Amino acid sequence: MDDSLASGPGRRQRSQRRPERQQILLRRGLALGAGLLVLILLVLGVRGCLDARKERALSDYAGNVTQIVEETDQTSKSFFEKLSNPGEISVTDFVDQVNADRSAMDNYEARVDALDAPGDMSEAQGNLELVYELRGSAMTVTAEKLSTALGEAGAKKATEAIANQMAKLMASDVLYAAIVRPAINGVLADHGLEGDDVPKSIFVPDGTKWLEEAAVSGALGSVSGASSAATPGVHGLGLLGTAVNGTDLTPEGTTSVIVEETPEVEVTVQNQGESTENGVTVSVTVNGKTLQGDISSIEAGAEESVTIALPSAPKGQATLEVEAEPVPGEEVAENNEATYTVVFE
Repeated sequence: MDDSLASGPGRRQRSQRRPERQQILLRRGLALGAGLLVLILLVLGVRGCLDARKERALSDYAGNVTQIVEETDQTSKSFFEKLSNPGEISVTDFVDQVNADRSAMDNYEARVDALDAPGDMSEAQGNLELVYELRGSAMTVTAEKLSTALGEAGAKKATEAIANQMAKLMASDVLYAAIVRPAINGVLADHGLEGDDVPKSIFVPDGTKWLEEAAVSGALGSVSGASSAATPGVHGLGLLGTAVNGTDLTPEGTTSVIVEETPEVEVTVQNQGESTENGVTVSVTVNGKTLQGDISSIEAGAEESVTIALPSAPKGQATLEVEAEPVPGEEVAENNEATYTVVFE
């Protein structure tokens, strides 16, 4: 028999297997390609979701900042309209309304601190917190000094302090305009969110006008009854004594104080006038930093104390300046203050 004929069927079987193998490889390739395509689509989908979530977080953050800024501008408008044109408003009502503006600013500061800033906004958020820290602090001091500024004794010093707070408010405006707003809007633009830009925020109007003590004094002088904020009769406070962690200080010499914990300055004030005095402010200045405490009220002839904690113990010798700020109607204030030399050990 011819060998070529004998081998014929075997060759046909092998030739049939080749297409089958090619089909199997083709199916495997298609399956692998489909798997890769699905994987790519999943990666793109996850990335798209993450990008959308990030953009949504940035947009929400900008919206929250915008809302706080717009409310802040309304408080600014309210405050400076009263200051520029108080009309027939009484001293008491004027002080109450400024305290309301101060409370609003405290609320804005707390809301800014609580903002959930996306990662790209962390630096801008830190500077925004500083802006509102400056604004909150300035409004707090202004409200605290207002009653004294509207009275007689101590009015000049209190008015000067309020003018200094105007400078602090203006510094917050510069920081917001030069640093915070460009940074926030820059991040938004980088993510294609230009429509969510945060607005301008100018707390102090009229340029540098309010930096002048004369402008502040003139505005406060137009408040109805400002010169008669005190009740009739003799008004006056006296600084009776000061102690640090239980150790009495003497203004004539140097006092050594052993400090094992947070230093606390206890100041005792006497009402040497004829009427109850409300809202007495006591300040302690050490190493150029002033801290304040309040005595809610002191009846005529009575003594009250307030304790003011220092943030940390000064090192070595330090000078403490203590003052019970004059109350409306107080004409002699020399005995309201004292200076002490203290050695912290």
